[in-house]
Amino acid sequence: MWLGIIYLGSLFALLVQSFFRLDGFTGMVVREFSLSSYAELFTLPNMEIMLRTTVMAATVTIASAALALPLGYYMARYASPRMKGVLYLAVLLPLWSSYIVRVFSWKMILAKEGILTWIFDAVHLKWLLDAVLSIPVIGGTSLSFSYIGAFLVFLYIWLPYMILPVNAALERIPQSVLDASNDLGAPPWTTFRKVVFPLALPGIVAGSIFTFSLTLGDYIIPGAIGNSSYFIGQAVLAHQGTAGNIPLAAAFTVVPIAIMMVYLSIAKRMGAFDAL
Repeated sequence: MWLGIIYLGSLFALLVQSFFRLDGFTGMVVREFSLSSYAELFTLPNMEIMLRTTVMAATVTIASAALALPLGYYMARYASPRMKGVLYLAVLLPLWSSYIVRVFSWKMILAKEGILTWIFDAVHLKWLLDAVLSIPVIGGTSLSFSYIGAFLVFLYIWLPYMILPVNAALERIPQSVLDASNDLGAPPWTTFRKVVFPLALPGIVAGSIFTFSLTLGDYIIPGAIGNSSYFIGQAVLAHQGTAGNIPLAAAFTVVPIAIMMVYLSIAKRMGAFDAL
C-alpha cells in the first residue's frame, strides 16, 4: 500500500503533469494534453544537460568499478579476518556522517585555498595541477569549480555502494575454480579475464545500479562543486521551484526514470539482482 499509493502514485502524478504545458503569457499550467514539454527537452541546452549528466554518471560508474575490483578482490581472497574487518569499517565509516557534511568538506578540500592545492604547492607540483585545470571543458579556476572536482566528489560519495556488491560477488567465487584455472596453465591475467571478471560481473552491474542512478539524479553535488552548468537534478529543481514550470520539470524527471528502466532491464539479464 505504501509503495502503491505514495511512491507509484507520485510517479504517476509526475508522468501526468509532464503532459501538461505552461502558458507563456500567464505563466500558469494549462492542464490539457500536450507534448510541448517533451519537445522542449530536445532543444540544444536541455540536450546538453541530459548528455552532461549521463556522461558523468557513466564515468563515475566506470571509475568506481575500476577501484572496487582490486580492493574487493583483496578483501575476498587475501585479507586476514582482522584486516577484512578494518577494510569493511573503512568502506562504511564515511556513510556514518552526513551527506551534506561530506560534500561541503570536499568543497573546502578542493578549493583554491584548500589543503589539496597546498599539498601540490608544497611538493612543487602546482604546475601539474594548473595544467590539469587548464584542460578545456573539464577544467576550471580550481578543483572545486570544475567537472574534475565534481567527478572526485561523486566518486568518493558513491564508491562504497560499488565496493560492497563487488566484494560479495568475489567472495562467492569458489577457490576450486581459481585453482582449476591455474592447474590448466592459465596465467594470472587470463584467470582474471576469463574466470574472475565474468563471475564478478553481476556484482559490478549491481553496484553500477547504485552509482549510476544516484549520480544521475543528484543535484546537491553539482550545485556545491563544479561550474554553473546544470545537471538533470538541478534543472528539475530550477524549473519546479524558481521558474514554476512544473510540466518541464516533470518531463526532465522522466528522463532518468526512462534511462534507469532500460539500464535495470539490461542489469537483470546479466544477473545483477542475484548479487544485491
